[in-house]
Amino acid sequence: MRALGVDLGSTRIGLATCDAGGRLASPYDVLDADRDVARLHRRLAAIVAEEEVEVVVVGLPLSLDGSRGPAARDAEARASALAAALDVPVVMHDERLTTVTAHRLLAAQGLDSRARRRVVDRAAAAVLLQTWLDGGAPMTLIADPAGPPEE
Repeated sequence: MRALGVDLGSTRIGLATCDAGGRLASPYDVLDADRDVARLHRRLAAIVAEEEVEVVVVGLPLSLDGSRGPAARDAEARASALAAALDVPVVMHDERLTTVTAHRLLAAQGLDSRARRRVVDRAAAAVLLQTWLDGGAPMTLIADPAGPPEE
């Protein structure tokens, strides 16, 4: 299953994709967090179509104790708006410590802090997507354009 990982930030949005088998996440790109939300949604919809994405996984920045603070509520609102603009399901997945993990992985590869800043958002999106693929934490379905399952 092709998935797109989305690490929402206030300045940049990290993106990651996975292989068609849904086994390995890879950094994809970084977008500027456009103030024109409709334009940003069109860009993401184009990526979804181009990469034949079947599900979008948006990071849910829970507090360390698992509670939903202001950042999580903002991410939920942004994911809900994105779900309304896309033709594929959008889910949210716990993203606690993804950026920290990405920084550590990049540092281990020998990148200095300046080089890490340029790629950390897409690396964090890849960490987020890989944990979702691995089933490492619960997720929340935001919207499925197919509607609720029939009983």
